[in-house]
Amino acid sequence: MVFFAGLPGTGKSLLVHQLAHLAGASGRRIHLLQWDVARPPFEASPAGRRYPPADGVTHPVIRKAAGLWARHAIARWSERHPDPRHLLIGETPFVGNRFVELAHRLDDSAEPLLGDPSCRFVIAVPSEKVRRFLESQRERRAADPLHPREREDAPPHVLRDLWRDLAAVAGQMGIARSDAGRGAGRESASGADGPTPFDPVVYRRIYEAVLRHRNVEIVALDTILPTEKLSVYDFAIAPLDLVPSEAEVEQLIREVEGRYAGPAALEREITRWWEV
Repeated sequence: MVFFAGLPGTGKSLLVHQLAHLAGASGRRIHLLQWDVARPPFEASPAGRRYPPADGVTHPVIRKAAGLWARHAIARWSERHPDPRHLLIGETPFVGNRFVELAHRLDDSAEPLLGDPSCRFVIAVPSEKVRRFLESQRERRAADPLHPREREDAPPHVLRDLWRDLAAVAGQMGIARSDAGRGAGRESASGADGPTPFDPVVYRRIYEAVLRHRNVEIVALDTILPTEKLSVYDFAIAPLDLVPSEAEVEQLIREVEGRYAGPAALEREITRWWEV
């Protein structure tokens, strides 16, 4: 299993796309676990419609239920596909409690799988230049998508909000901005990231801390690739998506509703998603 961890707009989807094709060409059977594919069934269900997104941001109940489902889904996937020719590739944003349950050490059937050396969490770390390019690409794709699934991508303002939230988390975790990040702040205070310029060093340190219980690889992205005419959702192979069933969605939303004393208790946990 290989999970690409990181913020939206950091190149995760392209890495998933390329790894899937490389592995598929070598004879592997590809399965995908992606936040933007697993989330919509939760929001569209009768139970989930009680928790609609607000300004493009998924409701905390949906985020928590989807995270619980992901652990169950990984355990079932492993049971059904013991042949090592099967490869599960995932996207795990983590920020704001999006699949962050996969970073937690829990006493369940998924834990031995997630902690095994055959399971890797890859942190894609774009340079400031690449991050600006990815944001501009998201702006263009939001207005003129190449694939219907691009409409499920986080809109550009959410990308910037998520980074600002993550930069604030760095302070709570005791992670200081790097010299490069402080320099970028002086030079581009009104740049693509607004008053909080993207800092690759801080970004990497936060995700390494969240993933301290997992096997981690770092992929530094410092080259802008010619992807203007490529959609990361167009596959020459035919990967199989892990998607929750209606019964699973209803059960897990009820489980989340019963687990917390009220919305405020869940919100407090979601706000401190980085504590694993």
